[in-house]
Amino acid sequence: MRLRWQIPLVVLAAAGVLVAAVLIADGCSQRLVESDTSAESQAPLIERSERERPEPETVEPSHCPPDVEGCAVTEGRIAYIEAVDPDGDGDAHFVVVDGASITLPGLTAIDVEKSLRPHPLPGVGDLISAAGPVQTGSYGQEQIHALEFHVAEGK
Repeated sequence: MRLRWQIPLVVLAAAGVLVAAVLIADGCSQRLVESDTSAESQAPLIERSERERPEPETVEPSHCPPDVEGCAVTEGRIAYIEAVDPDGDGDAHFVVVDGASITLPGLTAIDVEKSLRPHPLPGVGDLISAAGPVQTGSYGQEQIHALEFHVAEGK
């Protein structure tokens, strides 16, 4: 029985490490591009970066209702999605890389009931926010049961 809920925690940890590696690699590649200071390469780089630089992605913040005890808020990028809920009630489950660290250090699981489930579902790497009471999930993990859920604009 103990091994049953440890396997998903290992998956969560692996997803977190993978997302962190991607974010670090992306940051390193941008620093390498920006560090090129030769006169020939800098002019095209400036033109390209001004033209192709996307606006910073934002998501509407989620808020805890004042009457909900044990409520928590999270905002982060999706590292894992469970689109088909094993118990068949239509929930979607997400794991985000965040600072709230409710489920594991750096990761929070979110249970989104069918009535809040966005269509289409956001994907891995998308920015989301959620708020709701912290509850124990089916594998013994702490997770947010979302009462409010938002996906970044354009998703």
